[in-house]
Amino acid sequence: MRAPRSSGRLGGSEGASMDILIRDLEDQVVARLETLARARGVTLEEIAREALRAFVQPPVSDFPAIAARIRAMGPFFPGSSVDLIREDRDNDEPYR
Repeated sequence: MRAPRSSGRLGGSEGASMDILIRDLEDQVVARLETLARARGVTLEEIAREALRAFVQPPVSDFPAIAARIRAMGPFFPGSSVDLIREDRDNDEPYR
């Protein structure tokens, strides 16, 4: 089931879908998008979605800062993952 459509105004409910109308798009751009869609076997709409997603991804230069924030959260479990793997491997109990 799809999320309800947004009014198109910024600040709408999070997770709601939004329709975007792009006017006066150059013919060469439309032709290139159609060519890409045909080559990938997807719709023009999906190609546009992919392009918009790629445009809003954080730049690669932001990744070290993002990784540092994740590392600062601390370990998700105490101890070594090697110890956990050995414990599971060497355990004679049947799988749960």
